[in-house]
Amino acid sequence: MMLRYALKTVRARKAGFLGAFLALLCAAALISACGTLLDTGLRGTIRTERYAATPVVVSADQYVHRTTVKHKHGKTKVKHKAKPIAERAWLPAGLEAGLARTPGVARVVPELTFLAQPLTAGGTGGRTAYGHAWESAVLTPYRLVTGSAPQAGTDLVVDRDLAARARLRPGDTLTVQSTQAPRAYRITGIAAPATDVRHQTALFFSAAEARRLAAHPGQVTAFGVLPTPGTDPERLKQAVTRTLRGTTAQVSTGDARGPVEFLDAAAARVRLVSMGGAMGGTSLLVAVLVVVGTFALTVQQRHRELALLRAIAATPGQIRRLLGREALVIGAAAGTLGALLGLPLGAWLHTRFVALGAVPAALQHTTGVVPPCAALAATLAGAWAAARVASRRITRIRPTEALAESRVEPARPARGRIAAGLLLLAGGAVLVVLLTSLRTEPASTPVTFLAVVVLATSVALLGPLLVRAAVLLLAGPLRLTGHGGRLATANLRGNAARMASVVTPLTLLIGMTCTVLFVQATLDDAARAQARAGITADWVVAARGPGVPAAAARQLRAHHDTATEVVRTTVRIGLDKYPAQGVTPGGLARTWDPEVTAGSLGRLTGRTVAVSEVAADQHHLRPGSTLKLTLGDGTPATLTVAAVYARGLGFGDLTFAHDLVSHHVDNPLASSVLVSTARTHAQLATTLREFPGLEILSPTAADSIRAHRQQDNAEVNLLAMGLVLAFTAIAVVNTLAMSVADRVREFALLRLAGATRRQVLRMLRTEVLSVLTLATALGSGIALAVLTAFSVGMTGRAAPTVTPLLYVTVVATAGLLALVASALPGRVALRVPAVTAATAKDQV
Repeated sequence: MMLRYALKTVRARKAGFLGAFLALLCAAALISACGTLLDTGLRGTIRTERYAATPVVVSADQYVHRTTVKHKHGKTKVKHKAKPIAERAWLPAGLEAGLARTPGVARVVPELTFLAQPLTAGGTGGRTAYGHAWESAVLTPYRLVTGSAPQAGTDLVVDRDLAARARLRPGDTLTVQSTQAPRAYRITGIAAPATDVRHQTALFFSAAEARRLAAHPGQVTAFGVLPTPGTDPERLKQAVTRTLRGTTAQVSTGDARGPVEFLDAAAARVRLVSMGGAMGGTSLLVAVLVVVGTFALTVQQRHRELALLRAIAATPGQIRRLLGREALVIGAAAGTLGALLGLPLGAWLHTRFVALGAVPAALQHTTGVVPPCAALAATLAGAWAAARVASRRITRIRPTEALAESRVEPARPARGRIAAGLLLLAGGAVLVVLLTSLRTEPASTPVTFLAVVVLATSVALLGPLLVRAAVLLLAGPLRLTGHGGRLATANLRGNAARMASVVTPLTLLIGMTCTVLFVQATLDDAARAQARAGITADWVVAARGPGVPAAAARQLRAHHDTATEVVRTTVRIGLDKYPAQGVTPGGLARTWDPEVTAGSLGRLTGRTVAVSEVAADQHHLRPGSTLKLTLGDGTPATLTVAAVYARGLGFGDLTFAHDLVSHHVDNPLASSVLVSTARTHAQLATTLREFPGLEILSPTAADSIRAHRQQDNAEVNLLAMGLVLAFTAIAVVNTLAMSVADRVREFALLRLAGATRRQVLRMLRTEVLSVLTLATALGSGIALAVLTAFSVGMTGRAAPTVTPLLYVTVVATAGLLALVASALPGRVALRVPAVTAATAKDQV
């Protein structure tokens, strides 16, 4: 029965439910799009290219593992956790003999994969270039289309794509920057893959040269296991697994070979899961807040209709069921359409992340049925819950009180609403205080956005009280604007609940946008400030290619310059991840000052480590403490703490001796070389002329390049949260349009009382500007409190970075949206003849 009434109501009040439909539609699309990113992270395919002709691949374990055993109440609980490492782990070459004796194995092919960047004018077309030994070409397979295989140390075979791009042919010379000094090679052949290779460029060297460049004596990247004819790959996998029992080697077949080949794509899965989960969680919270506000406004606009139903004996339960079924009808339609629209939106997001370099192209976008179904379920649940929340007031009061409130708003909000608002305000304050103690970005970022949403929710609940308080402050200035100002003041005071429904999305838009824009800027500026203060070198040598070779630093030292090579990596202490660097200990005090607070950098050797104050506090370290950690390639190390320093944001949380780090990273080239010298730029350029692609920069110029790279990272974060901001902006427009469109009769009565169209529009504009002023104050206050707490926790200073021009742009954009969203429906409402509009409403 109620479902039939609900369908009739929705059919009869299509325009009235349009706002709720749009809010639910956008919410479903947003949740579905975030769900596809999460699904891609969990199930996204990484298609193998290099190992396409290799049914079974043996590789090293790319994870750090920790097993904990707890005994409680006579029960034993065992938990196993694993986290990926940052660099490629290597295998002992001695495993080859045992693999070759495994039943069903025809041939075992050792694989070496290492950095090998061809220095050509056209580059590689965005593909990552890797070097290999020619003997492993069979793993794809690559076959010569012209020329011959490499024999000497200076021979090279390039793939057909690079040859066509750089117009190379056998006999030409090509300079390659690999893990050592750049070297010129003679091209002896051009090879083509038997399968489609789209995400990498292959360069093949002789076996001896490949081992020299790989720089891992006695180790290999992987083994390709080729079966005898008729051997089933799964049976072969089982046999190889038995052979490798007792080792940490991993055996992969089928789609599992892709992550072995593309380590960055495998790591991107974790990043996408984290990003999709964070975006989806924030989107869900924002969607719930917006949808509840939209339904509350819809129910408020139908207050008289629902009051009449109560007056003719409709029970509170019947009203709740009616509103709930209406919400489910709208939610089903909006959720279905929005969930389907979210699929191409998620694909577009994945494409943008790939273009920005946040996700490698090798990780293919996955679209399943779970994200849209989850979006539909969330939409239905959100619509039903929003309707239940919005119907609490109308179903709890007496029918006579409901009829009275259908004309005049209650004098004050319900006590439960005020209590809930104060409780959320207190919860938001607790989150802000908590932020001041969080000193790592993974811990502080989710709390930052959660605090904004919680505080905005408290604004939504306390909105009517805030609007009335704002009217007391603005009444004087508004009266000075004439009749329109006085009318606006009366409307704001008498319709505080309606105005509060507009304040909430505006507050959320301004608060969330400012937080998204300035939280990363606060962190980046603090890191750059520490880096500027800590780099005391005269010059910084950087590279346009993969890095600065060690031979360039040796060349500088030969001229009595102090050259500090800096190599970047990521290590794990337990399962916790920390950015780290390796630096040349000799003459370090002349080029680098991390602001040591305990110990001495003079003790930095291959057996010691310097740690930031953050890492020292988290793991209770001091000079002389023993620290167990896992290097980038999974190698365990036990080191002694030599020093503790303050500038961890600028230089990473751990600093090692250069030689310790360079042997455990995929790219041992220095990201930069800090040079202390009395020589000029021209003299340094002459010294380094044999190294192509190097740049000699002042510390100021190097800082500008760092700022540009940080801007690229900021674009990724802005894109990640951009959909949430867009949804909030749509909610602002939607709510304002709904609020104004429902005032047709009110505008008609004003015109019948003698007000002109211009005066009514001026009144409307004054109301919107008043609401915008309040929302700007609230949103800015929320953002400032959260950003200040974030800054205290992450940088130790209450100094958030806020760009004035950008802030003004945010407020101006919000104001423009509000003015347009109110002016357009206002003008449409004023086109209806006043007498017609005034009498039509009473026919309800």
